[in-house]
Amino acid sequence: MDTTENPGTSNCSRCGAAFGCAMADGLDGPCWCTALPPAMPLPGPDASCLCPGCLKAVISAQAGNHTEAPAAKTP
Repeated sequence: MDTTENPGTSNCSRCGAAFGCAMADGLDGPCWCTALPPAMPLPGPDASCLCPGCLKAVISAQAGNHTEAPAAKTP
C-alpha cells in the first residue's frame, strides 16, 4: 500500500490534509517519509507529521531552495 497517496489516519499539522502514515496506521514496513531527508524540528509543540507535499516543501526550504509550502491551517 502506498501511504503517500492513500488517506490514512493522519492529518497534516500544517495544511490539514489527510495522508497515510505507516507507523500511525499500523502497517508493516517503513513510512514513506523515511525515504526523505530529515526535517526537524517540527514547528511548534503541538505539531504532528506533515503530509508529503508539506514535508517536501519544508525540506526544500531548509536546503535553501525556498519552495513555498502550502499555508499552515488555522484553528
